[in-house]
Amino acid sequence: MLSLLTDHPLYAALALMLLDLLLWRVISSSGSQWKLLVRLLMFSLFSAVLFNEGLNPMQAAPWPENVPLHLAATGLQIAWWLFAARTLTVLIGAVMMPRVGHTGRLLQDLLGAVIFLIAIIAALAYVLDLPVKGVLATSGAVAIIVGLALQSTLSDVFSGIVLNTTKPYQLDDWISIDGTEGRVIDIDWRATRLQTAQGSMAVIPNSLAAKAKIINFSRPSDIFGIGVSLQLSPHARPQTVIEALERAIQGCRPLLGQPAPSVALKSASSSGVEYEISGFVSSMAQKREARNALFDLAFRHLQASGVRLLSTAEGDAPVNLSRPRALLESSTIFSTLHQDEKDTFSQNMELITFRAGEMILPAGQVSDHLLIIESGVVSVTLSRAGNKFEAGRMGPGEVIGEAGILSDDSVPADFYAKTYCTLYRIEKEYLKPCLDARHDINEAMKALLDFRQQTAQTLTREVPAVAVKKGFLQWLRSRR
Repeated sequence: MLSLLTDHPLYAALALMLLDLLLWRVISSSGSQWKLLVRLLMFSLFSAVLFNEGLNPMQAAPWPENVPLHLAATGLQIAWWLFAARTLTVLIGAVMMPRVGHTGRLLQDLLGAVIFLIAIIAALAYVLDLPVKGVLATSGAVAIIVGLALQSTLSDVFSGIVLNTTKPYQLDDWISIDGTEGRVIDIDWRATRLQTAQGSMAVIPNSLAAKAKIINFSRPSDIFGIGVSLQLSPHARPQTVIEALERAIQGCRPLLGQPAPSVALKSASSSGVEYEISGFVSSMAQKREARNALFDLAFRHLQASGVRLLSTAEGDAPVNLSRPRALLESSTIFSTLHQDEKDTFSQNMELITFRAGEMILPAGQVSDHLLIIESGVVSVTLSRAGNKFEAGRMGPGEVIGEAGILSDDSVPADFYAKTYCTLYRIEKEYLKPCLDARHDINEAMKALLDFRQQTAQTLTREVPAVAVKKGFLQWLRSRR
């Protein structure tokens, strides 16, 4: 076998080409440097074999009298030009890609196409000894015909070049192109591919993306804007609505403090008034959570202020209820009380107020009363490893002090008023007989207490330090 290759160099050249293709497939994509070295080595050996045999790719094959040998030599000379073009594109890719990243792949592909075109023309001119001017003239006419036929595709290609050069978006950016929103998963020579929030893939031609309005939610990379619009009754005082929505903003923890969130009155008419809450979150994954929380908080704070969302059933809601009675009606714990029980219960609720920053219930104190938040935002603070941190925020309708009522225990959390707060206080002497008589309310309050205790244990549990693995070199350094 070895003597066959040495006696017939053309077979050796063909074997080198096949070996190069095999090694290119075997070496994984992670070994790009090895691929480049193998390609350079194989091209050098292939060139050495051809030139040693007298096959100069700049000239026609030297055996015109031997037709089979002449055709084989001509094929290898043409293969040399293609081999050289491929090696050059691999080398350019290895130099270019670390600098320009994935977005430069389109430019690399186009540059590779130009290199292969030059190699084909050179092979036609030097190896086949064809008139290049005639070939170029013919190829120019063909190019015009092909260009007219592929006008849309070429528009996508050149638009892709513009998008990769100006970089209005990159891989993994969340963008909106002409109303289609999603995460960029690929940008190639023809189209941009987005993964939408529903998990589907949207393919947008580059020519359309270059002309459309593009909104990049990932620039700047650390903030993502959200907006919530609410339609309210035109009879509600705007100042009352704005103050309630500002309290809702303060109750939404995912919202960033800077840039500060805001409330604005967008439009007003006889049929309704539109208000908009706008703010920012730190990640795209928090947008949905923050929007849902804002809608819920806005509803609760507006309801606490006596303002209802605009609805066709708005007139059916009872409007003659007192604030304690309305609070019991909307409470998830006490809503199962009968109407007469709610009336009696509301008469035993005492209104108390707290200024912003005042302590409502300190950690470790056993509460002898239950508090129901009527309006405002209450901050819950826990301690972990001696450091206090805000674990959550509470709003209208939520209760404080259930541990002291149920089991004479305290909670490890500090409750203080983040804004001006109004709460209704129910004494334990009055509430305890009610809990003993109404097992459904008792069970609901126990479930709430269990959930809060488990959450507090999870948040205050110290995360064990990850042991750093020490290698042999680190062990040697420690011995010095």
